[in-house]
Amino acid sequence: MESTMQLTDMELVDRIIKGEKSLYEIIVRRLNPYLYKIGKTYGYNHDDTQDLMQDTFVDAYKHLFQFEGRASLKTWMTKIMLNHCYRKKEKMSFKNEIMKEMNDYDQPMYHNNRQSTSQSVHNKELGTIIEQALMRIPEKYRMVFAVREMNGMSVAETSSLLEISESNVKVRLNRAKSMLQDIIIQSYHPEELYEFHAIYCNAMTDRVMNIINQL
Repeated sequence: MESTMQLTDMELVDRIIKGEKSLYEIIVRRLNPYLYKIGKTYGYNHDDTQDLMQDTFVDAYKHLFQFEGRASLKTWMTKIMLNHCYRKKEKMSFKNEIMKEMNDYDQPMYHNNRQSTSQSVHNKELGTIIEQALMRIPEKYRMVFAVREMNGMSVAETSSLLEISESNVKVRLNRAKSMLQDIIIQSYHPEELYEFHAIYCNAMTDRVMNIINQL
């Protein structure tokens, strides 16, 4: 496996399509952190995010032959992850409306999970503040921040993924930074948010590969 770790994404895709199924594990490990950040930033808790990641990896494997390399593999899979997040949100919308009527004000979706094992920021106390602050930003700004800053994608890639203009990406990113500057920009580097620890990476990889091997 070590010698294959240096393969490019396109080389991996080509060899997987030709039958080397086990190499898909490398792709899963490479993209685990990025997809995890997307799910968490979208507002899903740790377990729901992992389920969405699993669905994304399995769907991507089934349609890997459609990947043409016009965008990066990370961009292509992130788009699939975003679609899964959106569909899950749509399914939950009716339930969320009922829940909102039962509360005097809205709280971050994982407000009550402060002490859960899904807490994945280095400093737990500050991490809780940062998570909640990010979740209070309107979704359109939050997702630009997640894709552009936390996952390190270019303006063009972010524009393509979120289906907005490049100028809109820049405007929304600046607005997001402005809203977060006192809490996030001055306290933590964006890439430190929602870290996907190795123990989660191994478990997710095993889950995906077990499914892939049965296909």
